[in-house]
Amino acid sequence: MGERAFSLYDMEEFLREAGAERVTEDAVLNLEKELEKLTESVANRALRYAAHAGRRKLINKNDVMLTRSSSNYTGLGSNRRSITSYRKPSALRRRPSITNPVSIRQR
Repeated sequence: MGERAFSLYDMEEFLREAGAERVTEDAVLNLEKELEKLTESVANRALRYAAHAGRRKLINKNDVMLTRSSSNYTGLGSNRRSITSYRKPSALRRRPSITNPVSIRQR
């Protein structure tokens, strides 16, 4: 990338807004490299999704959103578990008991 999308000052402000009191120049330059890698990765994936949909020259919002939901996405927040991983298996769910008067009233 030739030009910067964000100035070094903007990237320093991002780090300060994240909670850093002091920021080194190396940290700002490293953030610039990481953002460039992430942006390039998202753009390449979005281009692949657009080509798959028959649009080789047009990337739309849905293509970019699909990169985030793909299983190989390595961007920020990618370590989140899906909602299904938080649910108990049906065999472990509590079933109403006849001896429990609360569960009898709920029926």
